[in-house]
Amino acid sequence: MIGWLKPAAFAAPLPVAEVDPTYRRLRRRVFAGIFIGYAGYYLVRNNLALAIPDILREHPQYNKAALGSALTGLSIAYGLSKFLMGSVSDRSNPRYFMPLGLLLSSAIMAAFGLIPALYGSLLAIAAIQVLNGWVQGMGWPPCGKTMVHWFSTRERGLTVSVWNTAHNIGGALVASLAFVGVLLFHDWRAKFYFNAFIAAAVALGVYFLLQDTPQSRGLPPVEQYRNDYPPGYSEADERTLGFREILFGCVLRNRYLWAIAVANAFCYFVRYGVENWIPTYLETAKGFSFKESSIGWSLYEWAAIPGTIACGWISDKWFRGKRAPATMLFMALTLAAVVVYWLNGKGPLWIDYAALVAIGFLIYGPIMLIGLQSLDLVPKKAAGTAAGFTGFFGYVFGSAISGTGVGWIADHWGWGGVFTTMVGCCVLTIFFSALTLGHQAQSASRLPQGSAAALQSR
Repeated sequence: MIGWLKPAAFAAPLPVAEVDPTYRRLRRRVFAGIFIGYAGYYLVRNNLALAIPDILREHPQYNKAALGSALTGLSIAYGLSKFLMGSVSDRSNPRYFMPLGLLLSSAIMAAFGLIPALYGSLLAIAAIQVLNGWVQGMGWPPCGKTMVHWFSTRERGLTVSVWNTAHNIGGALVASLAFVGVLLFHDWRAKFYFNAFIAAAVALGVYFLLQDTPQSRGLPPVEQYRNDYPPGYSEADERTLGFREILFGCVLRNRYLWAIAVANAFCYFVRYGVENWIPTYLETAKGFSFKESSIGWSLYEWAAIPGTIACGWISDKWFRGKRAPATMLFMALTLAAVVVYWLNGKGPLWIDYAALVAIGFLIYGPIMLIGLQSLDLVPKKAAGTAAGFTGFFGYVFGSAISGTGVGWIADHWGWGGVFTTMVGCCVLTIFFSALTLGHQAQSASRLPQGSAAALQSR
């Protein structure tokens, strides 16, 4: 590990009277840091999608399918990086790691906007997207690491659900900032470099807001501060683990983590299968106008924000920090909403809108909870890798496949085949989540034989 990226050393303990006010102040700061930071990552993620019409006008030799493949390359690179960079993040200081990734992504997007030669080759466009997808994978893992160190298990559901809305806000701002950039610079390439300049400024703010662990500021572990200890917690959970302990001891040998990773793939298929095909389905199968399908899309997206927060609150308050029951409840309701969306046929418009609101409200909660549950299932020093592992399954086997898979199924078996597949994915998400019922955190003191011994020898 590069020296300046290494985790910060533990500081001398603060006087007891200073612990509570310091904890409160720093928890607000680090939450603000990961919130605006993760929103900032979205400002420089999917900019190519906004510029495809402009690129096609200037380069008529390209086609939509080829440029769409570049977007798929970004998703696959992001999913793989989220896993691999998670293991690096677990052994890094998030105060440096997170803004570094955002600065690199900003630099890539700025270069893409300012160097016209990069548009001259599809290979160059694809390479830029893959490279950007890779550094984008440096965003989620340090957020996960920060949350498990600063927020305890029973408050984490609501905390993570509120934080998770950062990607909705960041995603909503992408097009708005791109529009402002084009107005200011009279250049469609400002969709890349103007957003990049804003994201770079956000990265600097993240650096000043984030902290490493509470112990690096002289504070006790959050479990002690909140008197909220997960099962099997011990002092070993506060030690930095090596790469092998994290990857093999905590992640690849954790059958519960495999279960929710597979559940995540099916959940992502439903999310993107609905989201990406709203315009096509509503306009071609139901005869909606572009305006009507756009309203449906917007309703779906905005419903996600209160739905995600509600799901996190329910997992904390109703199920006392257990994530699988809330995931199963919301996926069962998602299944019902998908069936209504499917069977309405050419029925009243408001029923389709209501179904889309329900799906948007319900589907994002399980996605958030699966990511959160991955943090709960491993020692907190392995949080980034665990989150990256489930994210890898979601993006590579869920998101990427839904893009081509839904189109192929619709062509061969019609929309009935698409919705039957989505219903099956809802059932499988519930099934694989159910495999984790009754199981929560794994302590570093109870790693598989060999990993624990290696840890104790440190």
